[in-house]
Amino acid sequence: MSSAQHDVTSNANLERRRHGLDVLARIDGDAGTSVIDSLAGISPALGHHVAAFAFGDIYDRPGLDPRSRQLVTIGVLTALGGCEPQLKVHVGAALNVGLSPDEIVEAMVHAAVYAGFPRALNATFAAKEVFESRGVHPTQV
Repeated sequence: MSSAQHDVTSNANLERRRHGLDVLARIDGDAGTSVIDSLAGISPALGHHVAAFAFGDIYDRPGLDPRSRQLVTIGVLTALGGCEPQLKVHVGAALNVGLSPDEIVEAMVHAAVYAGFPRALNATFAAKEVFESRGVHPTQV
């Protein structure tokens, strides 16, 4: 028995996914779309929910601007640890929405107080990879 909520191909859910993919493209560019596309062969439902819920329903809410949302995301992913692949996508997104490398690094330094140094170190090294791939660097080194 399937309900409309679980039918990811219903008209309402397809519209939510389209909206989420638009938001995702504005924030993450190709990196976010690549994540969704990579799920097609194993869990298209998970890809749907990432696009429709995370980006369509949550990221596009009023109340926080994209820069603030990315700072929160970086802080949470740093604190969680073990999320370095997702953190790299969101560090790129943070650069896309106007955060500087200095602001991103400072968020990770701040997270060290609450999440611990090992997690802040792992996050910082993940950010370093993104910065190097984009040809940007913190100025406070």
